[in-house]
Amino acid sequence: NRIEYEIKHFYMKRILTLLIILSFIPLLWAQKNYATKNVWMPDNGDGTFTNPILWGDWADPDVIRVKDDFYLIGTSMQYVPGCPILHSKDLVNWEMAGYAIERYDEDERYDLKNGSLYMNGSWANSIRYHNGKFYVGFCTPDGWGREKGNFSICIADKIEGPWERTIFPEFMYDPGLLFDDDGKVYVVHGQGTLYVTELNADAKSVKGKPVKIWEKRFKNAHEFGGGFGMEGSHAYKINGKYYITCPAGGGQGWQICLRSDNIYGPYEHKLIMNDNDPYPPYGFHQGGMVQLKNGDWWFIIMQDRMPIARTANLVPVTWVDGWPMLGVNGKDAVTYPKPNVGKTYKMKAPATSDEFNDKKLGLQWQWNHNPDPTRWSLTERKGYMRIKASKATNLHDARNTLTQRTQGPLSQGTVEMDVTGLKNGNVAGFGIFQKPYAYVAVTQNEGKRKIVMCNNGETIESIDNFAGDKLWIRARVTDRNFEARLFYSLDGVNYRPIGNELKMKNGFRWTGNHFGLFNFSTTEEGVEGYADFNWFRFINK
Repeated sequence: NRIEYEIKHFYMKRILTLLIILSFIPLLWAQKNYATKNVWMPDNGDGTFTNPILWGDWADPDVIRVKDDFYLIGTSMQYVPGCPILHSKDLVNWEMAGYAIERYDEDERYDLKNGSLYMNGSWANSIRYHNGKFYVGFCTPDGWGREKGNFSICIADKIEGPWERTIFPEFMYDPGLLFDDDGKVYVVHGQGTLYVTELNADAKSVKGKPVKIWEKRFKNAHEFGGGFGMEGSHAYKINGKYYITCPAGGGQGWQICLRSDNIYGPYEHKLIMNDNDPYPPYGFHQGGMVQLKNGDWWFIIMQDRMPIARTANLVPVTWVDGWPMLGVNGKDAVTYPKPNVGKTYKMKAPATSDEFNDKKLGLQWQWNHNPDPTRWSLTERKGYMRIKASKATNLHDARNTLTQRTQGPLSQGTVEMDVTGLKNGNVAGFGIFQKPYAYVAVTQNEGKRKIVMCNNGETIESIDNFAGDKLWIRARVTDRNFEARLFYSLDGVNYRPIGNELKMKNGFRWTGNHFGLFNFSTTEEGVEGYADFNWFRFINK
């Protein structure tokens, strides 16, 4: 009868719905685990971790703990947004939290107008939490296109922002913030010669003149008398004593700690880490330390693995005669038991791959300079990153190049690009962004398109009469001889090498090579022509 029919129909619909939902679970699980299976994971899953904790460019790291949460900040120079901040629950597994700088408005060259400001922006970030507020201090140096350097303070109630920035007229190189327990605020800074400058209580202006506290230089890790000065200061007040950790010796250097009963000295010193065995000839140098709830101390310290990255590494701190000794007898044991934070947390890694399905740009991305917001969109074509061309002569001059870090020891990025919106003069593609750079692109001139491989401004190989609407481009980098290779595909399945190898370097000093998506025009006619990127997919091995 009709009632029985409706009851059967009712349950059949629900059973069918349940089966459909169950069929999607493996797919959802695969997507959830894609990030952890295809990126560098320091967590070994057995209660230990292996350095580096971040095999990407997280230079000059500093770290704090706020209750049960850890925050790490790194140098990003001219990339926008700037001052990238990570979040972790256990110091091993990290994910993006946000940025302290949305854009740089103090000079039109950050908009790539009348020049550029590569290697400027934010250097040597220092992060602290005080009286319910987050503070980030950094310097923008002179001598890299600017006649005068500056110190900046960014303040926020939440790590996600919004952040309020104050640009000081004073320049304080490689600043280390310290909020003393008597309410005073200091910045330790300098290169070679170190100074302490007191700030006003709100940390938005200078209160006193800089006071010199150190000027000795090192011949090597054990002797004074040479040309190696200290920099990269991080300051702490621990058990009534002032500690300043500093690197010396450059990329092949070592880590020193200064100690005094008074912020202004006199200071004694101790070599606390001297090791280049894990990745010779580069030594562990520059970073910050943090105390766990249980009283343990850990140190996150940088090691150059250029030109791919300046990596972040986590080492335990052992206090010996009042000195924080790093690693195991000043060396990195590479693999350690994880910090004892009282719980076990899921494996996480900073985001990489992007299907461009969100309306907001993912936190893994940074622009090469301030972007032109009118010439990129995630909403004009749903599920695509659309980049509209501005006029430029080459990739370094082009606005709206969208980048993210390459990673070691081997990483691969692939994009699917739709070129139906290109205009004459457009150069749209994907590749490796630094100085030098290399890319594969589709160019259009007089209505005809070709595929080109360009290595630092020189066209190495071209394929005429490209008639397709889509091109798939892949870039693969390795720390073996620091080389990058580029590939293209006409069907998204079969990839062919094109052009020659890029010998990766760091012409833009102290930043690693990035993957980059772009579209620019060599002619006025091509301005506003657009390329649509369907996705970017990352694999790390």
